[in-house]
Amino acid sequence: MAEAVGDGTRSPQKMVVLVVDDHDVVHWGFRLMLTQQPWVARCLTAHSGREAIELAKRYRPHVALVDLFIGEESGAEVCEQLRAAQPITRVLLISGAGEISPQAARAAGAAGFAYKDWPARRIASAVRAVGLGHTVFTRGEEQEHAGTLGLSARERSVLELMASGSTNPEIAEALHLSKHTIKEHTSAVYRKLGVRNRTEAVQRAQRLGLVV
Repeated sequence: MAEAVGDGTRSPQKMVVLVVDDHDVVHWGFRLMLTQQPWVARCLTAHSGREAIELAKRYRPHVALVDLFIGEESGAEVCEQLRAAQPITRVLLISGAGEISPQAARAAGAAGFAYKDWPARRIASAVRAVGLGHTVFTRGEEQEHAGTLGLSARERSVLELMASGSTNPEIAEALHLSKHTIKEHTSAVYRKLGVRNRTEAVQRAQRLGLVV
């Protein structure tokens, strides 16, 4: 049985990282990615909050990546429990679909929030930044970026109706415009958001805070 990691390993040059998620494939992906980083000494995985706390107490990881939804558990609550059980472990909340505001994440004790669909390099950078004592919250930056996309008021309306599930004919009827005009607006939205289709447009818009 492995021994607990001692104080000698708590150097920012070599970090111990704990991944808390209820999916084995996520464990595999993060372990593969993180163990390739020269600054990662060890990558531990847990399927539940209880298992995460046990590992945190034993191995005292520098960073815990905690999914926002771990089965029936709330990642924010697991974050609070981890911080209470092992205050030296900093938490980076992660999610593939859901989202949490920076204020709520900070209230739970998290030092950052990241999306699973970020490039591996960006996720690794976020993990290291949190481990070095920094915070990683990008929602404000993304919303600021959204303001520079150049979407017109009409294009925003089209985007909001897209997000509600309306078809192009339904959008045309709601905005009292021709189907051809709606198609032009839709193409402009895709171009400005840098996406290829309606699904990607809605996901991107939600990420940027343009639609709920």
